[in-house]
Amino acid sequence: MWGWFPGGMICRVTSPYAQDGFAAGFDWGPVGAEVVAGDIVAVVDVLSFTTAVTVAVDRGIDVYPYRWRDESAVGYAEQYGATLAVGRSAAGPDGVSLSPASIRRVTGITKLVLPSPNGSTIAKQLSDTGATVVAVSLRNRRAAADWVAQQIAHGADRRPRVVAIAAGERWRDGSLRPAVEDLWGAGGFLSALGADGLSPEARAAVATYDVVADELPTLLHECAGGRELTQYGFAEDVAIAAEVDTSDVVPVLVNGRLFRST
Repeated sequence: MWGWFPGGMICRVTSPYAQDGFAAGFDWGPVGAEVVAGDIVAVVDVLSFTTAVTVAVDRGIDVYPYRWRDESAVGYAEQYGATLAVGRSAAGPDGVSLSPASIRRVTGITKLVLPSPNGSTIAKQLSDTGATVVAVSLRNRRAAADWVAQQIAHGADRRPRVVAIAAGERWRDGSLRPAVEDLWGAGGFLSALGADGLSPEARAAVATYDVVADELPTLLHECAGGRELTQYGFAEDVAIAAEVDTSDVVPVLVNGRLFRST
């Protein structure tokens, strides 16, 4: 953003929303991901995109994030020779969907296009920004933090800026519904990272995670998102999302696919 100053000078003005000057930041949704830019961006969508990604990558399945499950997604899957995830209700006992439980059961696939309007959309949005994008859930929040800490330690010229983006959900009118499980996931990642220089927003996310850490996974089942999935018959997905620190995979987005970082 540019502004005019006395004397006719044009100077760059930093957005007050960018959390500029801090080593680590936090924000919500696609707009937050655009405004609060980072060199390394952790996308967090606990129920269920990033949890599904960790389950897939645990099993050696590469994930291709996509915005919508429509005709264009069919063509996108064909382009990469990948299986296209269907809706949860359409998957049946042998199909694969955004449900982590379905991904844990499926056999015979190595590539999966996984559309979702929240976490997958944000990951796809960030794919062309030059940022290093990682998929973070409660399952791999510590492994992801350890991996990011290594990237920071090996930074050649400057310390990379880390941003955690909580995907959130959508109300019926399309507006962002902040989802507490994503706040916990982002805060848990930042807490494990243990970085100095957290923005006030990032500090708030860490504090929120730390105060409930001993009560997970119970609270994940009791939050609105957990109750919603349970009501729809997907309690197993909530249980998988609540497997805190059980996964050592760090899915990194490169050339449109999320796969295990080495």
